[in-house]
Amino acid sequence: RMEALRGAHGSLLRFVGGEVKLLNILGGLETLFAVSAFVGLMFMKATYGRYSEGSYLRIPAKIAWCIQESPTLIIGAMNIYTGRSESLSSTANRILLALFFLHYIQRTLIFPFLIRGGKPSSFLATSLAWLFCVHNGYLQTRPNTHVLVYPSSWLTSPQFLIGVPMFFIGWIINLHSDHILRNLRKPGEKDYKIPKGGLFDYVSGANFLGEIIEWTGFAIAAWTPWAASFALMTTLNIGPRAYHHHQWYLEKFRESYPRNRK
Repeated sequence: RMEALRGAHGSLLRFVGGEVKLLNILGGLETLFAVSAFVGLMFMKATYGRYSEGSYLRIPAKIAWCIQESPTLIIGAMNIYTGRSESLSSTANRILLALFFLHYIQRTLIFPFLIRGGKPSSFLATSLAWLFCVHNGYLQTRPNTHVLVYPSSWLTSPQFLIGVPMFFIGWIINLHSDHILRNLRKPGEKDYKIPKGGLFDYVSGANFLGEIIEWTGFAIAAWTPWAASFALMTTLNIGPRAYHHHQWYLEKFRESYPRNRK
């Protein structure tokens, strides 16, 4: 099966004109997806969590998260297995791969099992997320395993020194915000509550903000159009969701919701 996949992939590369051209096509598509998602989500809400009640073919939250995020780990591992020694021996390449895997190991293998009574996700939302992770898993790991070879000097470049800490700041904000959300309800409680603490004291979507900061940092550290397309996708995809969450909180809690929160 692996040989068949390699053969199909080789044929695709020959058809489009090489590895870099394929990555550029995929990056362009991801940018197009980002703009399309932003426009679509400004007019409708993504059918997951609190917005999934009216959708059909719903998938339990834990299973949905595991399924939709898993392609990033599988494709990333395959790219490492078939990777060029020159790319995989670069320290900067390894660090960028480690950052990507750090996020998705947590998102695929840890985060779903920490969910407490999460509402099911629609089949459509889960399928679209799965397809995106197939696409993006390749787009973000392939350059660092087969195409790019960062020199050792990149480790002290302004981009790397700014981007890597920024990634960790966003990652920690995201983890901490998820922890706050998980612990809002006591066992047996089902009603929504106002999140407090951390960046939730300032914004309604602190978890979303953390993820935007995280992948913006990754894009700065990588300094490639392919990583930039992912940062753009993250911003334009979950930015509207943060807006919808804020409006939902205002409508549900009305005068009791902090007015200084954005």
